[in-house]
Amino acid sequence: MTVDVLTHDEETAEAPAPEVSTTEAAVTESASPAPSDDSAEPAAEEAPKPKRGRPKGATASTAKKTRTVELTLTVTGTADGEWQAELKNGSKWVAKGLEIPAAAVSRAAKELHSDLSGPIDEVINQAREAQAAKVAALEAELEKAKQALAELDV
Repeated sequence: MTVDVLTHDEETAEAPAPEVSTTEAAVTESASPAPSDDSAEPAAEEAPKPKRGRPKGATASTAKKTRTVELTLTVTGTADGEWQAELKNGSKWVAKGLEIPAAAVSRAAKELHSDLSGPIDEVINQAREAQAAKVAALEAELEKAKQALAELDV
C-alpha cells in the first residue's frame, strides 16, 4: 500500500481547485503511484486490486496446523540414588520436588529411548555401587561394635 500526500502546491499544479489552506493535505490510498500528467490512461484501466486470501493454485502446505503444548519434565538425581521430578506447563509449575524411585526413572527412560536409558542406568548403577559400599562399611562397623560389647559383658 502506498500513500500519496498532496499539498496545496501540488494540487494547483495538477488541476485548478478551490483555495485550500497550506496546513490541510489530501491523503489518497492506491496500490500504485498516482498517474502522471504525461499518460492519458483513464483510471478504469488500473490493475484490479488483488483478492484477499491465498491465490488459487499456489503451492500451500496441506498439513494441519496443530496446537503445540510446552511441557517441561525435569528429572534430577543425586549420587546417593535419590531422584526428584518437576513438571512445568509453559511458565507455570504443575509439580515440583516429587520424589520418585530410581527403578521408575530407569523404566521411563527405557520406554522413551535407548539413548536415554544407557546413561541413566549408568548413573543408577554407580549410585547402587556407592550404596553397597556404604552398607558394607556400616556392617563392618556394626561387627566391631558387637565385638566391643561382647568384651564388656564378660
